[in-house]
Amino acid sequence: MEEKKRSHWFRNLIVILVLLALALPVSNLVIGAKQSPTLAAIPTDDPVQARAIGIMQGKCAECHTPDAGLPFYASLPGAKGMIQADVDMGLKYLDLAEGLATENHVPSEVALAKLEHSIAQRTMPPTKYLLLHWNASLSAADEAAILAWIEAVRVEHFAVAGLPKALQQQVIQPLPTTHAEKAEIVALGKALFHDKRLSKDNSLSCASCHGLDKGGTDQAAVATGVGEAKGPINSPTVFNALFNVKQFWDGRAADLKDQAAGPVENPIEMAESWGNVPKKLTADAAFKSAFEKEYPAGISKDTVTEAIAVFEKTLITPNCRFDKFLKGEAAALNAEEQAGWKLFRSNGCATCHCGPAMGGQSFELIGRAGDYFGDRGEVKEADYGRFNATKNEADRYKFKVPTLRNIALTFPYFHDAGAKALKDAVKIMAKYQYGKELSDADVAKIVAFLETLTGEYEGKPL
Repeated sequence: MEEKKRSHWFRNLIVILVLLALALPVSNLVIGAKQSPTLAAIPTDDPVQARAIGIMQGKCAECHTPDAGLPFYASLPGAKGMIQADVDMGLKYLDLAEGLATENHVPSEVALAKLEHSIAQRTMPPTKYLLLHWNASLSAADEAAILAWIEAVRVEHFAVAGLPKALQQQVIQPLPTTHAEKAEIVALGKALFHDKRLSKDNSLSCASCHGLDKGGTDQAAVATGVGEAKGPINSPTVFNALFNVKQFWDGRAADLKDQAAGPVENPIEMAESWGNVPKKLTADAAFKSAFEKEYPAGISKDTVTEAIAVFEKTLITPNCRFDKFLKGEAAALNAEEQAGWKLFRSNGCATCHCGPAMGGQSFELIGRAGDYFGDRGEVKEADYGRFNATKNEADRYKFKVPTLRNIALTFPYFHDAGAKALKDAVKIMAKYQYGKELSDADVAKIVAFLETLTGEYEGKPL
């Protein structure tokens, strides 16, 4: 009799546990996922966009927007911390509110690339999320709807004119081969870019740190300023900088003109003042005359920086072997390089290094999948990245993703010059951004691919 009671009690316990286990997923089916007010406010006049955003609201917003709020069961004992940690992890990879609800209502290229990659690799939603959210998996129709929207956005807003539509829909496109800047202003800007009178002791020009014969950099760990002063950070390339969403590693300059103004008055760079530069240049009668033909207002901080920015907009390096491959020349890449291109995509590299410049479109946390700075040691102010410009704690350790164009020439790599060789940079990124340990063979293939990204400037190979 006692044995029957124990058996009955045990069966009842099992039933209760099963019911409790089913309670959360069943309640999620009834209640539905939390919605993001930010995503809800995005214009959805286009039915393709409306369909895609609706899917993301129901199946992505809880973990990939900061304003959807935690689910109701986050109030259960011990649940809130774990759930918030999952949300924080999701936001580190992709913040849909930031990526889709932009000022001009055009989704970022990076958000599109990350969504596309997640669908291609079937990484989202993760299995443990699906255990409690039975209706959160993406159906084939859902995937097709999001991909159709991604391709439509690329064609409408990001595609290089004149390319076949199939190429316009891709995550990476060839660089344009022409520009529309006025030749006379470009010539003035080029002269100013190489003019050492912009520095205090007439020893340095913009080209000193951004040598056009060195991939648009100085190929040094940090820049050297007036009086041999050493800067705190690696100099990014000036080639293809017009494609950057903002300028400098921390994005403190809104555009190329804003960026051109900074180094002149930086005490460890050119150490000059914008009060003195126009005086120096105006004393050159020939330069003054040529300048005022294009800028009747004369030589000033405003006109000088504008001319330099116009010149920098022409620093495009098209016609690399990879561009030729994209345009249909299959033989432009050998078998190893094509294998590297495939690995580049499958390992998530193209989620941040997307668009024509293969980078420059977002600020990403360095060490998303590992403690980069903890392993490196000693964190400096320059390591705070985007935080230094915004003072937003969420931006600490985020840096503008560098362009990969001409990457074989722009060593050493990262803001801290933490990798001297390209193979080391690939390994570090795989480890700290995606938590992957790539084999030496795969690293070699990816490096071989990256070496095909060296283009031309003024019709000559870099």
